[in-house]
Amino acid sequence: MEEGTKTKKTIFVGGIGDDVDEAVLLDNFATFGDVIEVQLPPAPTNPSHPNETKHRGFAFVTYASPADAQDAIDNMDLNELNGRVLRVNLARPMKGPTQAPGNRAIWESEDWLRQHAKPLSQSGGAPLRGQGKGGSEEPAEGQGEDEAMEE
Repeated sequence: MEEGTKTKKTIFVGGIGDDVDEAVLLDNFATFGDVIEVQLPPAPTNPSHPNETKHRGFAFVTYASPADAQDAIDNMDLNELNGRVLRVNLARPMKGPTQAPGNRAIWESEDWLRQHAKPLSQSGGAPLRGQGKGGSEEPAEGQGEDEAMEE
C-alpha cells in the first residue's frame, strides 16, 4: 500500500448498473470488512418522470479500516456486478469551493475578493498611486519606443 493511502477508508465504485441499489452494494462489499456507510448519489430528476429514482452510476463505500478498503479495491476493481464491469479505487476529495469554475482566476470571484482583498487605503498602494503623476513619462533604459507607447 502506498504511504498516503494508509488512512483512506472510503472507496469509489464506478460503472454501477441502474438495477444496483445500496443493499446490493452492501451485500457485495461487506465481504471485505465492516462497512460503515454506502452512498449512492441520486441523478437529477427527470421532469417528465418525477417518481423515477435513478443514481448517477457510481457510489462511495466507507469501511471501518483502511485495510478493508484496500482489500475491496484489490478484489472488486475490473470485476463484474450484475453484468457491468466496476472501476474501484480510493475516493478522492471533491474540489474545494476556493477553486473558480473553468479557467477563471481565483481572484475573479467576488466571494474570494470580499474575503481576501483589502481596500486600497489599507493595502499600502494608495501612496504609490499618486507618485506616477506629474513626472516625465520617458521610457526606461532598454525599452524601445514601441514598448513605451504601449504603456
